[in-house]
Amino acid sequence: MALLKFRVYWEEDDAIYRDVLVKHTQNFQDLHLIILKAFEFDQKHDATFYRSNDTWKRGREISKEVYDRPYKVAPLLMAETIIGTEIIDTNQHFIYEYDFVKSWSFLIQLIQVIKNSDADMSLEYPLVSRIEGVGPMQYGTKGLLGEKFADIEEKYDLNEAAEGFGEEGEEEDKADDNDDADDDTEEEDNNQESSGSGFFEGEAF
Repeated sequence: MALLKFRVYWEEDDAIYRDVLVKHTQNFQDLHLIILKAFEFDQKHDATFYRSNDTWKRGREISKEVYDRPYKVAPLLMAETIIGTEIIDTNQHFIYEYDFVKSWSFLIQLIQVIKNSDADMSLEYPLVSRIEGVGPMQYGTKGLLGEKFADIEEKYDLNEAAEGFGEEGEEEDKADDNDDADDDTEEEDNNQESSGSGFFEGEAF
């Protein structure tokens, strides 16, 4: 048995990558899951691998399932395809595509084969052995507080609180308007009293 170390690059920025270790006897379903874990993606979407070469040309698919779309050649299935059987080159290449709507693409290159005698078999494989760069966010951009902020937002319902702040502000504005109106009324009353005193004095009521 041997361990295979793959370097998985985000297609849009090769400075962002993850190294993963898998047993050569494990299947592409295992590789699929460890890549998602490495980039902190969920497991909700469709996915496929492509055999590839040094120029990253897409070849036969090794797919999560057979999808309703045209194929030149029927795909192999991840759960049935052993990784070692697809290694024909010392720097074997694959392309991994996840979520066909968003079309997340990753470039995979075999960078090391570790013989059984040199492998740490006390570890559970597959595993992530190296992380470089801040990976892409699957759903939008994560705030500075990340998931903790989401927990705070849910606990305190910040949207509702924000509306409450708006209402309180409106009430204060209304109170200020009422105060202004009271001041205007009081001023008018004073004017009427000062000017009206002469008027009433001239009339016999």
